[in-house]
Amino acid sequence: MSEATFVCLLSPSLCSYLYFPSSSNVFSMFEQSQIQEFKEAFGCIDQDRDGVIKKQDLKETYAQLGKLNVKDEELDEMLNEGKGPINFTVFLALFGEKLNGTDPEDTILAAFKPFDPNGTGFVNKDEFRRLLMNQADKFTAEEAFALAPIDPTGNIDYKSLCYIITHGDEKEES
Repeated sequence: MSEATFVCLLSPSLCSYLYFPSSSNVFSMFEQSQIQEFKEAFGCIDQDRDGVIKKQDLKETYAQLGKLNVKDEELDEMLNEGKGPINFTVFLALFGEKLNGTDPEDTILAAFKPFDPNGTGFVNKDEFRRLLMNQADKFTAEEAFALAPIDPTGNIDYKSLCYIITHGDEKEES
Protein backbone atom coordinates (compact mmCIF):
# COMPACT_ATOMS: atom_id res chain seq x y z
CA MET A 1 0.00 0.00 0.00
CA SER A 2 1.34 3.42 -0.90
CA GLU A 3 2.12 6.11 1.66
CA ALA A 4 -0.31 8.47 -0.11
CA THR A 5 -3.15 6.03 0.52
CA PHE A 6 -2.45 6.04 4.25
CA VAL A 7 -2.11 9.83 4.36
CA CYS A 8 -5.54 10.31 2.79
CA LEU A 9 -7.09 7.64 4.98
CA LEU A 10 -5.83 9.11 8.19
CA SER A 11 -5.80 12.84 7.56
CA PRO A 12 -9.16 14.56 7.77
CA SER A 13 -7.48 17.84 6.85
CA LEU A 14 -6.52 16.38 3.47
CA CYS A 15 -9.71 14.43 2.86
CA SER A 16 -12.28 16.41 4.79
CA TYR A 17 -15.06 16.74 2.23
CA LEU A 18 -15.32 13.29 0.72
CA TYR A 19 -18.63 12.16 -0.65
CA PHE A 20 -19.88 8.59 -0.70
CA PRO A 21 -22.37 7.95 -3.48
CA SER A 22 -24.45 4.82 -3.35
CA SER A 23 -23.33 3.87 -6.84
CA SER A 24 -23.14 0.20 -7.70
CA ASN A 25 -20.74 1.18 -10.48
CA VAL A 26 -17.92 2.09 -8.09
CA PHE A 27 -15.79 -0.91 -9.08
CA SER A 28 -15.66 0.26 -12.71
CA MET A 29 -13.76 3.39 -11.64
CA PHE A 30 -10.57 1.42 -10.94
CA GLU A 31 -8.19 -1.09 -12.48
CA GLN A 32 -8.16 -4.51 -10.81
CA SER A 33 -4.69 -3.79 -9.36
CA GLN A 34 -5.99 -0.58 -7.75
CA ILE A 35 -8.96 -2.40 -6.24
CA GLN A 36 -6.54 -4.93 -4.76
CA GLU A 37 -4.46 -2.12 -3.24
CA PHE A 38 -7.59 -0.60 -1.73
CA LYS A 39 -8.57 -4.03 -0.34
CA GLU A 40 -5.18 -4.20 1.37
CA ALA A 41 -5.62 -0.70 2.79
CA PHE A 42 -9.14 -1.51 3.97
CA GLY A 43 -7.85 -4.68 5.62
CA CYS A 44 -5.15 -2.73 7.45
CA ILE A 45 -7.72 -0.33 8.87
CA ASP A 46 -10.50 -2.85 9.59
CA GLN A 47 -8.62 -4.12 12.65
CA ASP A 48 -11.35 -6.47 13.90
CA ARG A 49 -11.94 -7.87 10.38
CA ASP A 50 -15.72 -7.50 10.53
CA GLY A 51 -15.99 -5.77 7.14
CA VAL A 52 -16.82 -2.31 8.54
CA ILE A 53 -14.45 0.48 9.62
CA LYS A 54 -15.45 1.78 13.06
CA LYS A 55 -13.97 4.24 15.55
CA GLN A 56 -11.99 1.55 17.37
CA ASP A 57 -10.49 0.39 14.07
CA LEU A 58 -9.31 3.93 13.35
CA LYS A 59 -7.88 4.32 16.88
CA GLU A 60 -5.91 1.10 16.54
CA THR A 61 -4.64 2.05 13.08
CA TYR A 62 -3.48 5.43 14.36
CA ALA A 63 -1.81 3.72 17.34
CA GLN A 64 0.10 1.42 14.98
CA LEU A 65 1.36 4.51 13.20
CA GLY A 66 2.48 6.05 16.49
CA LYS A 67 -0.32 8.56 17.00
CA LEU A 68 -1.93 7.76 20.33
CA ASN A 69 -3.79 10.97 21.17
CA VAL A 70 -6.37 11.16 18.37
CA LYS A 71 -9.51 12.97 19.50
CA ASP A 72 -12.83 11.13 19.34
CA GLU A 73 -14.36 14.14 17.58
CA GLU A 74 -11.79 13.82 14.80
CA LEU A 75 -12.55 10.13 14.37
CA ASP A 76 -16.31 10.77 14.45
CA GLU A 77 -15.91 13.41 11.76
CA MET A 78 -14.06 10.94 9.56
CA LEU A 79 -16.69 8.24 10.08
CA ASN A 80 -19.60 10.60 9.53
CA GLU A 81 -18.38 11.31 6.01
CA GLY A 82 -19.71 7.86 5.10
CA LYS A 83 -23.30 8.73 6.04
CA GLY A 84 -23.55 5.16 7.33
CA PRO A 85 -21.34 2.13 7.88
CA ILE A 86 -18.06 2.27 5.96
CA ASN A 87 -17.82 -1.10 4.25
CA PHE A 88 -15.45 -1.81 1.36
CA THR A 89 -17.81 -0.44 -1.32
CA VAL A 90 -18.23 2.85 0.55
CA PHE A 91 -14.48 2.93 1.18
CA LEU A 92 -13.82 2.46 -2.53
CA ALA A 93 -16.37 5.13 -3.46
CA LEU A 94 -14.60 7.51 -1.09
CA PHE A 95 -11.43 7.18 -3.11
CA GLY A 96 -13.21 7.13 -6.44
CA GLU A 97 -14.75 10.50 -5.77
CA LYS A 98 -11.56 11.95 -4.33
CA LEU A 99 -9.36 10.70 -7.14
CA ASN A 100 -11.80 11.77 -9.83
CA GLY A 101 -12.02 15.24 -8.29
CA THR A 102 -15.80 15.35 -8.04
CA ASP A 103 -17.16 17.60 -5.33
CA PRO A 104 -20.06 16.42 -3.20
CA GLU A 105 -23.48 17.00 -4.74
CA ASP A 106 -24.45 19.55 -2.06
CA THR A 107 -21.30 21.58 -2.82
CA ILE A 108 -22.14 21.69 -6.52
CA LEU A 109 -25.77 22.62 -5.76
CA ALA A 110 -24.56 25.44 -3.51
CA ALA A 111 -22.51 26.82 -6.41
CA PHE A 112 -25.72 27.24 -8.44
CA LYS A 113 -27.67 29.00 -5.64
CA PRO A 114 -26.55 32.56 -6.56
CA PHE A 115 -27.99 32.01 -10.04
CA ASP A 116 -31.31 30.77 -8.63
CA PRO A 117 -32.39 33.30 -5.99
CA ASN A 118 -35.96 31.91 -5.91
CA GLY A 119 -34.81 28.32 -5.36
CA THR A 120 -36.64 26.90 -8.38
CA GLY A 121 -33.91 24.39 -9.31
CA PHE A 122 -33.45 26.07 -12.69
CA VAL A 123 -31.09 28.71 -14.08
CA ASN A 124 -31.44 30.75 -17.25
CA LYS A 125 -29.58 29.00 -20.07
CA ASP A 126 -28.57 32.20 -21.89
CA GLU A 127 -27.18 33.89 -18.77
CA PHE A 128 -25.36 30.72 -17.76
CA ARG A 129 -23.93 30.29 -21.28
CA ARG A 130 -22.59 33.85 -21.17
CA LEU A 131 -20.88 33.19 -17.84
CA LEU A 132 -19.37 29.86 -18.90
CA MET A 133 -18.07 31.25 -22.18
CA ASN A 134 -16.62 34.48 -20.76
CA GLN A 135 -15.35 33.61 -17.28
CA ALA A 136 -12.61 31.37 -15.88
CA ASP A 137 -12.02 28.38 -18.22
CA LYS A 138 -14.10 29.89 -21.04
CA PHE A 139 -16.11 26.93 -22.27
CA THR A 140 -17.34 26.56 -25.83
CA ALA A 141 -21.11 26.44 -26.38
CA GLU A 142 -20.89 22.66 -26.95
CA GLU A 143 -18.94 22.12 -23.71
CA ALA A 144 -21.24 24.38 -21.71
CA PHE A 145 -24.34 22.33 -22.41
CA ALA A 146 -23.02 18.86 -23.21
CA LEU A 147 -24.77 17.21 -20.23
CA ALA A 148 -27.14 19.95 -19.11
CA PRO A 149 -30.82 18.97 -18.99
CA ILE A 150 -32.75 21.90 -20.49
CA ASP A 151 -36.49 22.33 -19.97
CA PRO A 152 -38.95 23.45 -22.71
CA THR A 153 -38.63 27.11 -21.65
CA GLY A 154 -34.84 27.06 -22.12
CA ASN A 155 -33.76 26.82 -18.51
CA ILE A 156 -31.14 24.43 -17.13
CA ASP A 157 -32.35 21.93 -14.54
CA TYR A 158 -29.24 22.27 -12.37
CA LYS A 159 -30.40 19.78 -9.75
CA SER A 160 -30.51 17.08 -12.43
CA LEU A 161 -27.19 18.32 -13.80
CA CYS A 162 -25.60 17.98 -10.34
CA TYR A 163 -26.92 14.43 -10.11
CA ILE A 164 -25.41 13.62 -13.52
CA ILE A 165 -22.05 15.11 -12.50
CA THR A 166 -21.86 13.15 -9.25
CA HIS A 167 -23.57 9.87 -10.22
CA GLY A 168 -23.19 9.66 -13.99
CA ASP A 169 -25.71 9.93 -16.78
CA GLU A 170 -28.19 7.06 -16.77
CA LYS A 171 -28.17 7.08 -20.58
CA GLU A 172 -24.39 6.45 -20.61
CA GLU A 173 -24.74 3.40 -18.36
CA SER A 174 -27.45 1.71 -20.47
